[in-house]
Amino acid sequence: MILLSAIINTFEKAFLEKYQDIILPSHKNALHAMKRCRSEQGLHMLARCSDPECAERVYIPHSCGHRNCPHCQNHENWQWIENQLDKRLPARYYLVTFTLPKQLRELAWHNQKIIYSLMFSCVQDVIKTFTRNDTKLQGAAGFTTVLHTKARNLDFHPHVHVVMPGASIDEKTGLWRVKSPKYLFNHKNLAKVFRAKLLEAIVDQGLHVPASTPEDWVVDCKDVGNGDKAFIYLGKYLYKGVIQEKDILGCDNGQVTFRYMHADSKEYRTRTVTGEYFLYLLMLHVLPKGFQRTRCYGFLHACSKKLIKFLQCVLRVPPFIMLKRNKERAQITCPVCGAPMKIVMTRIRKPLIDQAECFT
Repeated sequence: MILLSAIINTFEKAFLEKYQDIILPSHKNALHAMKRCRSEQGLHMLARCSDPECAERVYIPHSCGHRNCPHCQNHENWQWIENQLDKRLPARYYLVTFTLPKQLRELAWHNQKIIYSLMFSCVQDVIKTFTRNDTKLQGAAGFTTVLHTKARNLDFHPHVHVVMPGASIDEKTGLWRVKSPKYLFNHKNLAKVFRAKLLEAIVDQGLHVPASTPEDWVVDCKDVGNGDKAFIYLGKYLYKGVIQEKDILGCDNGQVTFRYMHADSKEYRTRTVTGEYFLYLLMLHVLPKGFQRTRCYGFLHACSKKLIKFLQCVLRVPPFIMLKRNKERAQITCPVCGAPMKIVMTRIRKPLIDQAECFT
């Protein structure tokens, strides 16, 4: 398996020179973090054996914790999935995807915080409006949104996924309404309203809308059963980086070859690019610092926990028990006696004498 850190070490200088006009501090920070993730040259934490008769001490390299790193945040990944599954309600779930057309992607790249925030805002407005005006729902919606910026081949392709139950709450009477399965909203109508709202919001921000912007936009709306697979699918892309190292097939002659699953054929295809362009593809998907990639609205908002539990109780939803094993982080065991180890210090430099032993 080819390590991402090795590719960064090899092509970082060429990348910084070629793309110096578009590189942001967040890109440099991402490269630096992933390059030193769990390396002997980076920061360490000190763990000590809990058995007083052993008292073995071990220096463990820190993970970088960057959300684009393929090694990090597995715990946070499963924790997010479990939190979403724990909020499920008795209704058919739907996955609605709002896609930004390619004519607006350059504008989005140069104004990421503004465009991404507008996408979230307009998606929220569209879903709430359609739910409120639907003849069968006529109430407040609850849904989870996730921003993705990449296509399967790593190209820049901003889109927002929405996972929502086909149900609503009447804010006046408290009535729970559920829509019949297999159909939520008309995807063409969703696309028209989303286009109108987003373009208006972009103009209000003082940005120029390209004349080539198409009339027809793409919004996909499909039934995803009880929502399990949709949340697991989305969760994998939140904290596991842009590409998994198992999908990097080669790094030779200044080029990197990787594989990806084609959307239509559902078969693996390969793509070969120069090393510096490969790093550029990765950096396309580094979000602005502090930007929140996933957001919940309506009766699925984080502030509505009591309401969710009340609904689950009234509607007799069985308690969620799947995947609870991931609530606790993996325990560190002593390499000498096998007893649990306790972390006593973090983010420290490993003593030079220990570093020297690693290379002997």
